[in-house]
Amino acid sequence: MNQINRVAIVGGTHGNEFTGAYLIQKFAQFPDLITRPSFETVTLLANPHAFAAGRRYVEKDLNRCFLKQDLEDPTLNSYEDLQAKLIQDTLVSNKDKQADFILDLHSSTANMGLTIILDNSHPLNLKLAAYLSQINPLVKVYRCSFKSIAENPFVNSLCELGFAFEVGPIAQGLLKATLFQETEELVRALLDYLEQFNQGKIPSNNETLILYDHLSVVDYPKKPDGTIFGMIHPELQDKDYQALNPGDPIFLTFDDKTIVYEGASTVWPIFINEAAYYEKGIAMCLTQKQQINI
Repeated sequence: MNQINRVAIVGGTHGNEFTGAYLIQKFAQFPDLITRPSFETVTLLANPHAFAAGRRYVEKDLNRCFLKQDLEDPTLNSYEDLQAKLIQDTLVSNKDKQADFILDLHSSTANMGLTIILDNSHPLNLKLAAYLSQINPLVKVYRCSFKSIAENPFVNSLCELGFAFEVGPIAQGLLKATLFQETEELVRALLDYLEQFNQGKIPSNNETLILYDHLSVVDYPKKPDGTIFGMIHPELQDKDYQALNPGDPIFLTFDDKTIVYEGASTVWPIFINEAAYYEKGIAMCLTQKQQINI
């Protein structure tokens, strides 16, 4: 890719994540904030019905509707399935209006701080993530790479270039000014970088990047009938991106027994106690921290 011609900023993929949805509204009202000379920037409210209802989704999680096989399946006709196909048509199908870079804005009830979620390791994505983490040391980079684009169910599967911002902690269905402002600053810094990329003036930055690579997910302790009988241990709550060692407390059962982490090596949990993940059977995601050369 020698030139970025069109950048799409997507918000409200989950309707009760207000930071991205209201940033989209702000950018639509004040387009000069996201206008850059060398490319067009467009905004998209991804799930307007869910946003209007203040719900994560209407029928199913929109950010799991972008598998290639699902987009091509005419029998899938839930509201979110149809919305995913509409988004594909809007951002991809029209080559004259095709997005070259997609930024998807999310928020989390977990203590994720300012997180970049990479779903591939394209060199430009890595360099941009490294730049943003350099200008703001609070930025963390979580990589959940898929074997192929066809296996990626996220909005970002529509474009090789791009990633998601995940910010938190923030409750569903509300705004928090500090996170709103910090997200906006990251968006504008990202657009500035892409403008410099188009001009052949990529900012110099460290050639290394600290990544938190996805390993696995952990479910809550459950009975045979699927009901949970424990919760995140107080010593682990809000400790996203902090080392979890074998033998450390991980869950506290309702009869006050501690369940410890029984893995063989140290991991770094994230999305700890994310409210939206209870239905997915995910108490946290485990990652491996590493430093790579770009």
